[in-house]
Amino acid sequence: MKIERLSQDKIRIFLTFDDLSERGIQKDDMWQEIPRVHELFTEMMDQAYSELGFDATGPLAVEVFALPAQGMVVIVTRGKYDHQQYGSGPDEELPEEVYEMEVTLEHSDSIVYAFSDFEVLIEAAHMLRSNTTEAGKLYHYRGKWILHLEPEEVEESKLAALIAVLAEFGEGSSVTPAMLEEYGKLIIPEQAVAVICTHFDSRS
Repeated sequence: MKIERLSQDKIRIFLTFDDLSERGIQKDDMWQEIPRVHELFTEMMDQAYSELGFDATGPLAVEVFALPAQGMVVIVTRGKYDHQQYGSGPDEELPEEVYEMEVTLEHSDSIVYAFSDFEVLIEAAHMLRSNTTEAGKLYHYRGKWILHLEPEEVEESKLAALIAVLAEFGEGSSVTPAMLEEYGKLIIPEQAVAVICTHFDSRS
């Protein structure tokens, strides 16, 4: 489980499928009201407080993105309650619902892998060439090269092999495509694998 702060009131948590299975949770369980999932959210908030000092008091908006090859991304945004509406005196109690989480669950089929070294990305691109030449966008985000692919860009029979190569050379990233579009720098807008192979030679 990796946690990072995006802003004062927003954090991002990356859960691998191993993180889920260790806690007896299947991916589909995240869409259900079961005690194990509540325990997981509590554990995440406790870790966020201990690592980042993120206080989860107040209303929380929780967005869960399921990524096919990497795991799950959970984005937690802390809201601000209205003291005037609920009262701010020492004897005033905030209504219980202020502490409830509003959970949004989304599936994302996007495949996103990060590479710290551009030379390693070049090597990976040449290995990927046999699986796809038409796919991919390349971003630069927080000092890393991020390759973003959509499954429909790849033949279904080659998808497993493609992900295996990506996992060998890169690291599954918790960055969502929406965040890449908003905060990343787009380097190659389309056919990134083919463009890299055309312009750069592999060391191997």
